[in-house]
Amino acid sequence: MDIKSVHDYFLKCNSVSIDTRKIESGSMFVAIKGENFDANTFAKDALEKGASFVIIDNPDYFIDERTIVVEDSLITLQELAKFHREYLNIPIIALTGSNGKTTTKELIQVVLGQKYNTKATLGNLNNHIGVPLTLLSFSKETEVGIVEMGANHQKEIEFLCEIAKPDYGYITNFGKAHLEGFGGVEGVIKGKSEMYSYLSTHHKTAFVNLNDPIQVDKTININSFTFGLNNQNADVLIDSITANPFVEVVTNNTKITSHLIGLYNSNNINAAISIGIKFGVSLEAIKNAIEGFVPQNNRSQMLTINSNEIILDAYNANPSSMAVALENFFQLENDNKIAILGDMFELGNESLLEHKAIIDLVINNNTITTYFIGKDFYSNKIENKNCKFFISYEDFSEYFKETKINHSLILIKGSRGMALERSLRLLY
Repeated sequence: MDIKSVHDYFLKCNSVSIDTRKIESGSMFVAIKGENFDANTFAKDALEKGASFVIIDNPDYFIDERTIVVEDSLITLQELAKFHREYLNIPIIALTGSNGKTTTKELIQVVLGQKYNTKATLGNLNNHIGVPLTLLSFSKETEVGIVEMGANHQKEIEFLCEIAKPDYGYITNFGKAHLEGFGGVEGVIKGKSEMYSYLSTHHKTAFVNLNDPIQVDKTININSFTFGLNNQNADVLIDSITANPFVEVVTNNTKITSHLIGLYNSNNINAAISIGIKFGVSLEAIKNAIEGFVPQNNRSQMLTINSNEIILDAYNANPSSMAVALENFFQLENDNKIAILGDMFELGNESLLEHKAIIDLVINNNTITTYFIGKDFYSNKIENKNCKFFISYEDFSEYFKETKINHSLILIKGSRGMALERSLRLLY
């Protein structure tokens, strides 16, 4: 069946799903094989739960006229998304980067939402499956689409751009993330810059932070809309940024006070301001959107538990984001500061060295009490009165149950697999 015919069936549905546990009535179910299962076996279940059509790539599981048999379900999902993107023909903003993608995406959405009907990537649906699902969630009512793209190896961003075909692109930064897959920091820069290659080849526009020399260098020959702190050459001039603890940005004599913690979030805000201005959103509306945005999902959340203030930044971590979070934490005013830090994943051969660098950063500051959790931090353990090391969360939990903490400022940060939000319950 050609992709236009599949799209015609898709238009009769109200959504697309790859998980029968989340099937909606009137949806289209796409059976994608996983490492440990064959989703073709769930096609009948999907129809019984209310799916209007199912796409399968094993004819043995054909049910009735509601069954669409294809060569490869995953490739069909991707081709369907590409066709749907061209069918809608709306402006698409793509963003990637080592840190801050999701926060920036959400800021862009609330800013553009002041003027347009916008839709954006839900959660972290930002890979070879998530990006197609995001595009297929856009409808005729969508005026601007925002697509987050994640990657952990070369050519992934290139592939996702060929599906989403963005009109605009933004790279938040180039940091020490997924070093194992990219083959080091230079590999990260090369991999993320595949977005710039797409934008250049197709004569599209990049949003560029002039305070990031890598962005400036990589976009010399690309159509650009720029922003920068105290940079008169910028299309959007940022006059000042402060964070104590929440980020405040001043542009065009307008002060915008966010609910985001740390100077490292200022560029996320500045990008959203700039994109809003490029899309004709008034500065007053941009201010209202950013000031009304409250972070969720363990990302730079400020919480109060009993007498303690907590910065919960436990959604994910890599050496770059861990370092800037700590540098910001060092600057905050409080006599009792505690950091609960978990291992950083996907660092390959650099892992032990990068974990040692974080320990050295903490020790050189020597103003906070730090609990290091995980095998790689533990492998670098040293004797220091302000530092304690635990090989597992369970060991830390047992120790921490006997520790009474009051009137403290606490930073919690680690990779997603560490799930350090669990430590909140220990503070009650």
